[in-house]
Amino acid sequence: MVSLSKPSTIQLDAYLKISETLPFSYSKVGATQGDFPKGYDHDFSEIALGRGEAVWKLAKQAIREWKMFPGGWAFIYSDETPIGKDEVVAMSVSVMGVWWKNSCRIVYTFDEPNRFGFAYGTLTNHFEKGEEIFMVEKDEAGLVSYKIQAFSKPRLWLVKLAYPMARFFQRKFVKESKANMLAYVQTHLRNV
Repeated sequence: MVSLSKPSTIQLDAYLKISETLPFSYSKVGATQGDFPKGYDHDFSEIALGRGEAVWKLAKQAIREWKMFPGGWAFIYSDETPIGKDEVVAMSVSVMGVWWKNSCRIVYTFDEPNRFGFAYGTLTNHFEKGEEIFMVEKDEAGLVSYKIQAFSKPRLWLVKLAYPMARFFQRKFVKESKANMLAYVQTHLRNV
């Protein structure tokens, strides 16, 4: 789960194989669809990506391709995993030179005329407990927004000990995730 070097695809494949049979690390599975549970940090953030059908299609494609992950210090494996219920992915992060592998399972998905995305939840080999939803929405005026919503709390004693640092990296992830989604849409709009 922890190493001093970035995990290789061989290591991540083995990690995913083990993770596929693990249960969720929290009891309120699916709670991002309603009331978030007490005793967790609750986070919400959003960014406007633009207006119109082209922006909407690109925003959905960015979610399908896992482009909301910053890359480098925080990435998803495999970014070719389809967005589907019960799919398992490894989320790896580097904090102060230490790499942490974490696994999550997609809890639910949605593909509606004005809302697209999914939620995934932490498994028992994740350093946190909780659930996160990644979604794009289009309002009646055609404005497309990217939204991240989550509830989480530390699972490991080391993360509890370094709680302020964990929260710092969660905020850093959200900021870079929003920037990635905006950059993806803007870059691809220029090529349309």
